Amino acid sequence: APRDKTPEATRELLDKEVPGLAELMRLKGLAKTPMAALSRGLAGVRGKSLILNLPGSPKGARESLEAVLPVLPHALSLITGKAWREGHHE
Repeated sequence: APRDKTPEATRELLDKEVPGLAELMRLKGLAKTPMAALSRGLAGVRGKSLILNLPGSPKGARESLEAVLPVLPHALSLITGKAWREGHHE
């Protein structure tokens, strides 16, 4: 939508983008609707924080978050420098 400036505003705040997470969220959405191809979702890092732009609808946000949940522990360990092993969370 013309008023949606969220990805542009987010991009200005990021130290680096993590395009794979945004791609994963879009891929999950595409399994449900071809309209997911229009998503301008963005993911990236600022400092030691991971920032995810989720769709505006509750259903879309839930599905997008579900898509990335399995990789979030490892992603956060990379960002924070703290070790993470599957089955053992520090």
